[in-house]
Amino acid sequence: MARTPSNMIPLGTQAPNFELLDTVSDKSLGLSELSGEQGTVVMFICNHCPFVKHVNAGVVSLAKDYQEKGIGFIAISSNDIVNYPQDAPHLMKETAKEEGYTFPYLFDETQEVARAYAAACTPDFYLFDTQHRLVYRGQLDDSRPGNGIPVSGSDLRNALDALLSGQDISQEQKPSIGCNIKWRES
Repeated sequence: MARTPSNMIPLGTQAPNFELLDTVSDKSLGLSELSGEQGTVVMFICNHCPFVKHVNAGVVSLAKDYQEKGIGFIAISSNDIVNYPQDAPHLMKETAKEEGYTFPYLFDETQEVARAYAAACTPDFYLFDTQHRLVYRGQLDDSRPGNGIPVSGSDLRNALDALLSGQDISQEQKPSIGCNIKWRES
């Protein structure tokens, strides 16, 4: 299992806009329509990554807790489906239903969105405020497959709680660790 860390892009970075196919609804959806009234979590995930499989239930629980508080959640898969067919859109749709995703699961076929966000791994998490400025990037929590630490979502939850209460979000942010995004060969 490759252990690739997040690219910790500068806080304050403006969220790149996008419009991608939602594999659940089969509609093209964009950042502006999916953003939450209080903030937005953009996460890069995929079907086959053991790091994503490890946190899936925790991510679903976190989304359910915070969507009702006005936080939008957007999942994006940018993996090369030629070499990783298990990440194909029809299988993304199945995964979303099996895992109980309450958020769209978008397919970044060109990989342009992953590049725009400097996404490096799955899972990779970004939290943006109401002005689409980056206020948190990095890990969900300290749990990894096999390390015995339960999935709590504590790092992202702390950032979300601070955002919602108007408090400063700690600048001490740890990169996520996961499988590298499967880039297409040029």
